[in-house]
Amino acid sequence: MDPLSRLCTSCGLCCDGNLFTQVPLLADEVALLRRRGLPLLARGDRLPVVEQRCAALAGSCCTIYDERPQGCRGYRCMLHAALAADEVGLEEALAVVVQTQALLGALADALPPGHGAPLRRARVEARAGTLTASASAAVGAAARQIGRHFDREAGRVATTG
Repeated sequence: MDPLSRLCTSCGLCCDGNLFTQVPLLADEVALLRRRGLPLLARGDRLPVVEQRCAALAGSCCTIYDERPQGCRGYRCMLHAALAADEVGLEEALAVVVQTQALLGALADALPPGHGAPLRRARVEARAGTLTASASAAVGAAARQIGRHFDREAGRVATTG
């Protein structure tokens, strides 16, 4: 397996709801994904979207990889770009993924029990004014890591609610 594919199949953060809440679809993708049994979120008179955590994510791997939407195909995280440009090696990139997953796990542990991605749940707690100091610190650590290595916009949004 090539290093870029190995990185992606070891990570899955772009599909688990921590970076994005939804993936927009093109018209020809809707029927295909419905046939594959993927639940889609209706958006009034606009095209449906794939809500994140994606139902096609198994562990850290996409089960519809060859038929994934264009929005998924086109996304490259900053860590992927750094690996592609030989700015980091595969082992270093994989270590960043492990560290990020550990930070998200610590955040999940600091939050009240619930379903969904830890950063998404933390935004809900912050809006409700119920985010504890320990959860706030964990949000900051995870968001900084994501903003540094994966998606600057997602990291910024996670810290600002």
